[in-house]
Amino acid sequence: MEQSRIDRINALAKKARAEGLTPEEQAERDELRNEYLAAIRLSLENQLDNTYYVDPKGEKHKLEKKE
Repeated sequence: MEQSRIDRINALAKKARAEGLTPEEQAERDELRNEYLAAIRLSLENQLDNTYYVDPKGEKHKLEKKE
């Protein structure tokens, strides 16, 4: 996610605490938050896809996805 979009999320959060948001700004904030969370989930999923664990015998195993 681009830094400018993260800065916009922070600006909207600061404004919400200080004076409140208009309905349009609330919708923009929600959309940006959802995009940010999706980026975090994708990053975590990619990290877990490249994670291995070593069993007591010393063998490497790839993590399996749970259904």
